[in-house]
Amino acid sequence: MSLFTRLAASMMPLAPKFLVWPFAAPYIAGENLDDAIKVIRDLNAQGAMATLDLLGEEVRVREQSTQAVEEYLRAVDAVREHDLDCNFSVKPTHMGLELDEDFCRDNIERLAEVVARDGTFLRIDMEDHTTIDATLRIYRYLHERYRGRQDGHVGVVLQAYMRRTLRDIAELPDKDANVRLCKGIYIEPRKVAWKGYETVRLNFVAALEKLFSQGAYVGIATHDEYLACAAVALIDRLGIPRDRYEFQMLLGVDNSLRRILIEAGHRMRVYVPYGQDWLKYSSRRLRENPEMVKHILRAMFRRDY
Repeated sequence: MSLFTRLAASMMPLAPKFLVWPFAAPYIAGENLDDAIKVIRDLNAQGAMATLDLLGEEVRVREQSTQAVEEYLRAVDAVREHDLDCNFSVKPTHMGLELDEDFCRDNIERLAEVVARDGTFLRIDMEDHTTIDATLRIYRYLHERYRGRQDGHVGVVLQAYMRRTLRDIAELPDKDANVRLCKGIYIEPRKVAWKGYETVRLNFVAALEKLFSQGAYVGIATHDEYLACAAVALIDRLGIPRDRYEFQMLLGVDNSLRRILIEAGHRMRVYVPYGQDWLKYSSRRLRENPEMVKHILRAMFRRDY
């Protein structure tokens, strides 16, 4: 991505929301829970599972985290009421990690208890490198508490571009670990993250093989057809049963590849974000896709704007 495009993407949060929304809409279920429920119902009808995520991060006021927990509890009720194939994902900084780790852990534990009681699943998302140690501590604590409760436990995310990922895999719980493996999206210093495109791919495949070898259940989160192919080949070579992994993709990204994988018999889960705080999430997506930035800039400077 060019320097100009990076700068343009960084300025997107300053653009009027109504101008950015048409380009963000394919990636966001909507601003409220009813919107998200409709999207999940449609995905289930297409043969895909879902992960529901209430958008928000880097909370610095306790009440905001508490309100987020209450919204998640409403979401759990709605998923049960509509009998949807859907689990849940939370960001630690949305749950108050930057305020206090114990406060964050208590908020996530409150959700984990309700989700486990419903027989579903809670994924603790991974954010930038400054949050990794605390996130893994919270994950290990909750994993130990809920281990052995089928489909009622807690999972975590590891990012293939982090240099520490293979070591983190080695230190996972030795039973029932559940990991979403993705490339990683945060802009990180070279000291902690691999930077080469092919290098990150290489580490992704290495991490996936190590997760399988340790018996983890893996959410293979990628839109990269090379990595999808490499994962399918690895699954075939190692004889991994279909109930020990799933592919995962973002809402609105490469629906064609999603259908191909579903039709090939692979389990597929789609990440469904919703909420008022969609602009920050969309800005990160824009940094990934420079073509979207170009379209938005053209719209901003059209004479009939």
